[in-house]
Amino acid sequence: MGLNLTPNIADPDGFYDELLSAHHGLSKDESDAYNARLLLILANHIGDRATLSAALKAARKS
Repeated sequence: MGLNLTPNIADPDGFYDELLSAHHGLSKDESDAYNARLLLILANHIGDRATLSAALKAARKS
């Protein structure tokens, strides 16, 4: 399974608003911890090691 880098989220603005709202009221440390937990949950959901490695490389480039 290759990494999909094309827009693929239904209602991306709504998702972005939801993501920002999830951080509302959190300190910087709490927000960082939230992001780490979210990343690990989504990585577990994806599960494919090659896709996760490709995502790490793509995130580093951008």
